[in-house]
Amino acid sequence: MNRLQPPLVLHVIHHLRIGGLENGLVNLVNSMPAYRHAIACIEDYSDFRERIRCPDVEVFALKRSAIGVWRLRGELFRLCRALRPDVVHSRNMSGLDSLLPARLAGVRRCVHGEHGWDVDNIDGRQWKPALLRRMHAPLVDRYITVSRDLQRFLVDRIGLHQQRITQIYNGVDTTRFAPAELKPLAALPPPLREPGLLLIGTVGRAQAVKDQVTLLQAFAHALQAQPAWQARVRLLVIGDGPLLESLKQQAETLGIAGLTWFSGAISNVDEVLKTLDVFVLPSLNEGISNTVLEAMATGLPVLATNVGGNPELVEAAVSGELFEPRDVRRLQGLLERYVSDEDLRRAHATAARRIALERFSLQAMVRQYEAVYDGLVD
Repeated sequence: MNRLQPPLVLHVIHHLRIGGLENGLVNLVNSMPAYRHAIACIEDYSDFRERIRCPDVEVFALKRSAIGVWRLRGELFRLCRALRPDVVHSRNMSGLDSLLPARLAGVRRCVHGEHGWDVDNIDGRQWKPALLRRMHAPLVDRYITVSRDLQRFLVDRIGLHQQRITQIYNGVDTTRFAPAELKPLAALPPPLREPGLLLIGTVGRAQAVKDQVTLLQAFAHALQAQPAWQARVRLLVIGDGPLLESLKQQAETLGIAGLTWFSGAISNVDEVLKTLDVFVLPSLNEGISNTVLEAMATGLPVLATNVGGNPELVEAAVSGELFEPRDVRRLQGLLERYVSDEDLRRAHATAARRIALERFSLQAMVRQYEAVYDGLVD
């Protein structure tokens, strides 16, 4: 290692594009000047890379789907030989492909992070991914999980020793994501700027694991039970993805299309969150949801499924409530309760903001990652 410059961490991820894992990585890179950083994308990157503030951070697109896994491993070997990183930090299943090339190239320390669940393996029970994780375990010096739930998965399902794992919660920028004295309604389309509207919203990629359909159905049932809501309550579904058109068709079928805004991809999620009154996350599973953390920091009561890391973030009857996946009737009841009780919304919003500040700050996350790297490099 060249002691004249900070140590280099090579981060290996699947894509660098809009997403929770990717956002956390960008926050880490932007907030840790004690280390140099480079990013290797197993596939590719989008203009999301422009959120990296330091011009010295190189980003490499390896495009596995075009070149195949064996050429990918060769490219990773050559990249590690050229960069000579002090630490390779891989993430999730696709990142495992970097571990053997890194070791063969002479990298002395490898970290592997588990950040959530694959869309086709949302409970982690498939045997092949579990076997691949076990096979790569000897190549990893330190594991990092973003939730206690994922930590238990590595111990119980993969067979890792507890002492090899460090659990670090994602951090949220509590300055960018903060309550607003007045709603920035200019961030919304004109029909949503009417004074007095109460806005329920969710943020997430339009894919099956996020299960926005359950929210659409619960909202439709609530409108049927509370017809007066049609004049004052609206639903915002924020995010893009392969199921977006299907969700729009579902809203048409349910008769709520005129009361629902599907934003598609947007760059001002922080501003849109400030316009909401209630945040909902209906996912089938989660690692640690950055959108829940952002909603909490913004000062929103959160209704989330009782899965993955969600119960570690949302304190029931304190900062929001939990419900079981696909439980449309339970979510309907929660929506009716929160829409009808302004005092409850305010109390849980205040608690959510306090918890975000005390337990999930960006600074705390960066300190913990830096401590892991320090321990390996030293």
